[in-house]
Amino acid sequence: MLKGMGGMADMAKMMKAAQEMQTKMAQLQEDLKSIKVTGESGAGLVKATATAKGELTALDIDPSIFNADDKEVVEDLILAAIKDAQGKAEERSREEMGKLTEGLGLPADMKLPF
Repeated sequence: MLKGMGGMADMAKMMKAAQEMQTKMAQLQEDLKSIKVTGESGAGLVKATATAKGELTALDIDPSIFNADDKEVVEDLILAAIKDAQGKAEERSREEMGKLTEGLGLPADMKLPF
């Protein structure tokens, strides 16, 4: 009869661990909103800043590239900087998730949330 109680203790331990993970995941999601990454193009002439969640927050364009003849080039540089920032945001998000999963004893490459 006491053996059955061990299973209940294990279940309670698992439930507590799951609640802790849920709390940590919620905190990480909030933290990702404040982590900033910057993508660049054109050797830094165009810079796009985004949160680690991928939300574009700023765009910085060097005034030297403003020339009506170069409109398409400027548009391409802007898109390249935004894509670079989004790629860095995704990478940073993966790194932060990896830290969380390792801290919980889960494989570093485990995809969260499930």
